Amino acid sequence: MLFNSFGFLFLYLPAVLAGYFLLGRLGARWAMAWLAAASLFFYGYWSLRFLPLLFASICANYGAAILIAGAAGAARKRWLGCALAGNLLLLAYYKYANFFAASLMPAGAGWNAWDIVLPIGISFFTFTQIAYLVDCYRGGASDRRFVHYVLFVSYFPHLVAGPVLHHKEMMPQFADPDNARPQAENFAIGLSIFVLGLAKKVLLADTLAPLAAPVFTAGAHPQLLEAWIGVLAYTFQLYFDFSGYSDMAIGLSRLFGVRLPLNFSSPYKARNISEFWRCWHMTLSRFLRDYLYIALGGNRAGRVRRYVNLMATMVLGGLWHGAGWTFVAWGALHGAFLILHQGWRRMRGAAQAPAPGRWGVPLTFLCVMLAWVLFRAPDLATAADILGALAGGNGVSLPRGLQFLAGALERIGLHAGFEGIRWMALDGAGLPALLAAAVLAFAAPNTQEIFCHYQPCIERILRHPGWPAWRPSRRWSVAISALFLCCVFNMNRVSEFLYFQF
Repeated sequence: MLFNSFGFLFLYLPAVLAGYFLLGRLGARWAMAWLAAASLFFYGYWSLRFLPLLFASICANYGAAILIAGAAGAARKRWLGCALAGNLLLLAYYKYANFFAASLMPAGAGWNAWDIVLPIGISFFTFTQIAYLVDCYRGGASDRRFVHYVLFVSYFPHLVAGPVLHHKEMMPQFADPDNARPQAENFAIGLSIFVLGLAKKVLLADTLAPLAAPVFTAGAHPQLLEAWIGVLAYTFQLYFDFSGYSDMAIGLSRLFGVRLPLNFSSPYKARNISEFWRCWHMTLSRFLRDYLYIALGGNRAGRVRRYVNLMATMVLGGLWHGAGWTFVAWGALHGAFLILHQGWRRMRGAAQAPAPGRWGVPLTFLCVMLAWVLFRAPDLATAADILGALAGGNGVSLPRGLQFLAGALERIGLHAGFEGIRWMALDGAGLPALLAAAVLAFAAPNTQEIFCHYQPCIERILRHPGWPAWRPSRRWSVAISALFLCCVFNMNRVSEFLYFQF
């Protein structure tokens, strides 16, 4: 069930809200039990056969958390190791079994892939529970109520594409009885944020998709202009698709009185690659830092070990996104970017090097954009072909509107320069959407900055200078309502969010 579908907007969501607040009159525990059941239904609606898998994972990890909390000494560590191994084996089977088997098979062995369907959201609910188990081992998780734990893992606004939740942020909110009572402020803020996220998905990301898809098709061999337009289109498609989902998740959760953590904060405005990763998929970056990078030793064992830990963390982070060598290469490339950035700071002779000048943002954006080619391409050969095309290796493509100029030049004998040129049709809404996306990504405040006066998420957001902030006024109501109607009339091509595949 997609957030950008009529069934979700006009059937599921109203029914869940009504049941939540009606049962909230009997007490917060009834409201939370209803929300947990509704979240399991939300997951089961996609594929009922994987609902037992999710529920079994929840029950097994809940039992493991109790055993870890009740054990002492070496037994505590053994329980944690067994629980982590079980989670990682489950993830490895569904997500990586075919990848590892194919990689280990000798060339030409004629091996056929196993028929394994990836359960949606398995990476997110697995990482959420791993973090909870580690915190139980460290003594930092105290809420043992089963219903709260079920809701913590399966909470539908975050279940299939994040953010990766932390129990300290969520459990106190689930236990707060005030959240089970309807509040006009939560409805106004939540619906407004949701509509802005819906607009990002429907009006921008989905409009850019037709520009990007042909370029990343295996064997497409795009030429210069085609490659640049396609790569830029995917760069902004992914940005607004993921940003839109993050806003919609925060807005939906706010309807229930629950604030989610910020997961996306204008990453294309980043001045360096480290800042980019502090703004892109922030909760995943937090997980990788707290539970992987620091566990590997962080920066405590010298400069060389720090660089090794950075590379290992980013490669594993790339592999988390998908089972393929393109994702491994994407993670390794970002690891190299981070190591180069750390080396640059060290070369400047200061722990906190001065912020880069005007070149910082465009250089970081260029590095991120080139890396997205590996992220999106179906294989390394296609990625190499597209990267070569960006440098003109496949020839030049020109807009079809310039064919009249070619005809005029041919009539005077200057036709040789146009041989082999591919003429592109650039009609439709794709290019205007690409221009609008670039302006919004680089020059406009993000959603959280617009709603800064009303704490849209767990973090405290500062106001963006020079831009009006959202207020519960008639003008904003009319604007948000008009935007929602525009989205509804363009929802004839409902598509999944890109991060659903991870």
